[in-house]
Amino acid sequence: MAYDFQVDFDCADPHGLADWWAETLGWVVEEQDADFIRRMIAEGHASEADTAMHKGRLVWSDGAAIRHPDGPAAGARKRVLFQLVPEPKSVKNRVHLDVWVGADNVEAVADRLVARGATFLHKGNQGPHEWVTLADPEGNEFCVS
Repeated sequence: MAYDFQVDFDCADPHGLADWWAETLGWVVEEQDADFIRRMIAEGHASEADTAMHKGRLVWSDGAAIRHPDGPAAGARKRVLFQLVPEPKSVKNRVHLDVWVGADNVEAVADRLVARGATFLHKGNQGPHEWVTLADPEGNEFCVS
């Protein structure tokens, strides 16, 4: 049996990083239900300290998610979760995303991402296949190919 999965990023600013990655991938940020959040507070399951305002909307402070714009299909979810952690990133990622943009677009996309806050790390190649390795605004490495 094959399983679905999501990728989670530990980060300091889940909502800001979700916004950055949603724009980067052409995905959408999942909306959070403010009425549900208020109900959880009213019922004592959460407190105001568990919430934040982001772009004028009430959200859970410790997480945000993005999803493919086509949404869930047949139960399969293409989703990335960004979750708040107290410690800063301190070592190289052991897992990273490869963002496929097409060989003719790598340089232009990498330049655009650097202009939006990514950090250029290096170029790589294996035979005729080339890629650029960048880091997102919180230092998470990813490749553009």
